[in-house]
Amino acid sequence: MELELVKMKTHYRGDMLITDLAPTVTFEELCEEVRTICSVAKQQPITLKWIDDEGDPCTISSQMELEEAFRIYHRTKTSGLLLHVFPSIPEQPGMSCPGEDSE
Repeated sequence: MELELVKMKTHYRGDMLITDLAPTVTFEELCEEVRTICSVAKQQPITLKWIDDEGDPCTISSQMELEEAFRIYHRTKTSGLLLHVFPSIPEQPGMSCPGEDSE
């Protein structure tokens, strides 16, 4: 049985970049893919947030959070997993990233 690819629509600094991911991708592989398509240096800290089915931004910072994003994506069958990439990290957990409100 062939696994269905997940369409990822990545928003970064005003651009939207689209790529397909295997549903078996690891968190580390996702970070590597995002850094490649967005041309973000390896040493630059990044924060990944996806928009859930209620329109809320949810941070992806672990394999478990990535799997939950994919689970909800498959349940709702949206046109793509909306991912926002920020070249920074929040000052504290749960806070917005610097520049998050402008995107």
